[in-house]
Amino acid sequence: QVQLVESGGGLVHPGGSLRLSCAASGSISNIIAMGWHRQAPGKEREFVATISNGGSTNYGDSVEGRFTISRDNAKNTLYLQMNSLKPEDTALYSCNAHTILGTYRGQGTQVTVSS
Repeated sequence: QVQLVESGGGLVHPGGSLRLSCAASGSISNIIAMGWHRQAPGKEREFVATISNGGSTNYGDSVEGRFTISRDNAKNTLYLQMNSLKPEDTALYSCNAHTILGTYRGQGTQVTVSS
């Protein structure tokens, strides 16, 4: 199994920045890729970004050019740098780890963008 713990969420003004972190533990060697999803109240869960073990990245259309996903394998930590935040970015952000046995997801960290 893989355990994931997110941190770094909070309240930020429009145009501001936040960096989310996701610490992974457990069967780290089974991870193929990691990523972020988000879910706002009353809305469907939305893909944000993913990064493979080789470093290839992919972003959702709504965050392309504003968000950057990265990982520090030495620290077993996934990051999401979020810039130029908008009110519509307000959501619960959760990280996930894809393995050959399945996908694991953390509890999430709340991001609120408001003036």
